[in-house]
Amino acid sequence: MKRVIIMGAAGRDFHNFNTYFRDNPNFQVIAFTATQIPDIEGRKYPASLAGKLYPEGIPIHAEEELNALIKKNGVSKVYFSYSDVSHQYVMHKASQVQAAGASFVLLGPLDTMIKSKKPLLSVCAVRTGSGKSQTSRKAALILKEKGRSVAVIRHPMPYGDLAKQKVQRFATYEDMAKHECTIEEREEYEPHVKNGVIVYAGVDYEEILREAEKEADVILWDGGNNDFPFYKSDLEIVVADPHRAGHEFLYYPGETNFRRAHVIIINKLDTAPKEGVDKILENINKINPSAVIIRANSPVIVENGERIRGKSVLIIEDGPTVTHGGMAYGAGVVAARKYGAAKIIDPRPAAVGSIKKTFEKYSHLDKVLPAMGYGEQQIKELAETIAAIDCDLIVSGTPIDLNRLIKTRQPLLRVSYELEEIGSPKLEDILRKF
Repeated sequence: MKRVIIMGAAGRDFHNFNTYFRDNPNFQVIAFTATQIPDIEGRKYPASLAGKLYPEGIPIHAEEELNALIKKNGVSKVYFSYSDVSHQYVMHKASQVQAAGASFVLLGPLDTMIKSKKPLLSVCAVRTGSGKSQTSRKAALILKEKGRSVAVIRHPMPYGDLAKQKVQRFATYEDMAKHECTIEEREEYEPHVKNGVIVYAGVDYEEILREAEKEADVILWDGGNNDFPFYKSDLEIVVADPHRAGHEFLYYPGETNFRRAHVIIINKLDTAPKEGVDKILENINKINPSAVIIRANSPVIVENGERIRGKSVLIIEDGPTVTHGGMAYGAGVVAARKYGAAKIIDPRPAAVGSIKKTFEKYSHLDKVLPAMGYGEQQIKELAETIAAIDCDLIVSGTPIDLNRLIKTRQPLLRVSYELEEIGSPKLEDILRKF
């Protein structure tokens, strides 16, 4: 029996365990380690999910404890199981693990993908914040308009009670309240629910898939970060971001997606430099010349956007995009510039608690406030930070209606952004054949 550790961030790690290690007598999983997400460590992967070999569950430790855990427990293999990190970062972790005496392992699609009984398409990306969510929304609406019932299954974000989150179904706003969704979860679920599309998520993606298959003609995998799908896809759509051209060769597992893609969407052409677009086209030609290419804009729209002109504004952006996604700004800043804001307020002096720590960790941020909300306390600290900032307006680039969670004294204007294809082929043409 090999003693192993799974390195993760409350998502891919649990899926890898469920599909490869659970009930497998050849392995003893000593622990999960966790990073990227606040306050995940110190918990347990519960016995109700871990299977018969783990009657007491499996502890989750901070990744900083990795070396000590390897040596203390005689661990022979460490399985790296999270996403949106540079190739250099991955190899630093590999070197750390090997220096401690263990082997470093990456599980691939054949070991972790589950087969659906229904047609299944996936939407993934080269990096967080490329535009996969708007692509998923459009794909779901096209299928719905053609008379197909669609179930979206979202990449996991189980940051609460894991046993309760085993299988989750979201058809209404009330469902999100019932499941005590974080801001990050709402950012992905709420736009689909608004469009009348049912969303599934949770922890056990075999059971999630089987439940979704009961009510859908088509399954749409809506990826997270730049991870590759949990399911075998009949059609793999991957979104690339020309603002970060070249990252398709530099980030894990975004390059895996780029190489596997049946369709590559080059998004944000309305704001991206031409050299970035040309670079991605060059890289497609090098390693995936058979991929169908769709070119698209990502126009931002603000209802009553003229109110922004000449005003001092606080910009709130989608948290993952501007933190580990590495972007200095998102749709909120693009909208503020488009509609003529006089000044963008620096939120850092007002930051408190975990929000202040976020700015310390992601030092590239200066003019945007990430919509961090991985738990009740962090949402409270986000609200306190917003309340302490003196501005005329708040421009929110996060996909959710923050007013449902936070009441602000300043008017809050929401930014929306959708996929707008240029020329042909269009997404509808691809889905018609699918």
